[in-house]
Amino acid sequence: MSTRELRQIVNGDQVSDGAGVQLKRVIGSPQLSMLDPFLMFDAFGSDRPQEYLAGFPPHPHRGFETVTYMLAGKMRHEDSAGNRGVIETGGVQWMSAGRGVIHSEMPEQEEGLLAGFQLWVNLPAAEKMSEPRYQERSASEIPIENHENGTRIKVVAGKTDNGTEGVIDNPYVNPLYLHVELPAEISFEQQVAEGDNSFVYVINGQLSVGDKQRPLKAGQLGVLERGETVKLFAETDSELLLVSGRPLKEPVARGGPFVMNTREEVEQAFADYREGRLA
Repeated sequence: MSTRELRQIVNGDQVSDGAGVQLKRVIGSPQLSMLDPFLMFDAFGSDRPQEYLAGFPPHPHRGFETVTYMLAGKMRHEDSAGNRGVIETGGVQWMSAGRGVIHSEMPEQEEGLLAGFQLWVNLPAAEKMSEPRYQERSASEIPIENHENGTRIKVVAGKTDNGTEGVIDNPYVNPLYLHVELPAEISFEQQVAEGDNSFVYVINGQLSVGDKQRPLKAGQLGVLERGETVKLFAETDSELLLVSGRPLKEPVARGGPFVMNTREEVEQAFADYREGRLA
C-alpha cells in the first residue's frame, strides 16, 4: 500500500475571533485556505482567562458543520432552537448547522485552563438546507484503544485498523478523527481511503512522517499526500490529531459564517439572517 508523505507544513496564524478569543488558525489561513472538505481548523489554548472568557456570543451559521473537541476546560453552548449544554474536558460536539442556526459558545475555565480545537467541515449541496442537528459525546462515551507499546488512540470518528469505531456518524465525508498519544520511538500506522484529504496536527512532541521521515513539530499541521497508509514515528513523547475525509469536490462560496455553493446563496443567507428567517 502507498504511504502518504508530507506535502505541506502549515504553521497557522495567531488571530482573535468571537469577542476577543485568542487562537491559532491553521486551515482557513493564508497558508492553507481550505482542504476539501475541511474549511477551517483552529487550535485554542491558554491559562490566561482574559484571553478567552469573552467567548463567542450569539452568531449564525449555515451550510456546514462545526466540530468542537475539548482538551481542557468547558464550552457552554446555546442556540436559537432551544438546544443547550456543556462540552466538558475530553468531549466532542459535532454540530450540523444545515439551513441555519444562531448559537453561542462561552468558555468556562477549569483551574484556569482552556484548550481544544474547532474544525469546520463542509456539507454537500444536497444537505446545506437540511435541519440542524447535534451529535454531542462526553469523554466517557468516546472509545479508547490502548496498545501494548503504550500507544493510546481516542476514536472520535471513523475506525482504527484494529476495528475500534468512533461515536460520530457522518455519511457525507466519512471522516476519520483520531486523538493519538505515542511514547518516544514508537511507530504508528493507520489506513485511510486513498481519495481522502488528510492532515496531522501535532499537539505535543515531534514526529517523523512517512517513509521519507520528514519532521513535524508541536503546533504544526502537516497536509499529507494521497495514499492509503499514514505512517508516523514519535521522535519524543508525542500527541497528535489525525483527521481525514472524503472531498466533496463542489463549488465553495464563503461569506463569514455562511458556506454555500454560490454567491447568490450566501447573499440569501445574509438576507434570511437580517429578516429573522435563519432559524
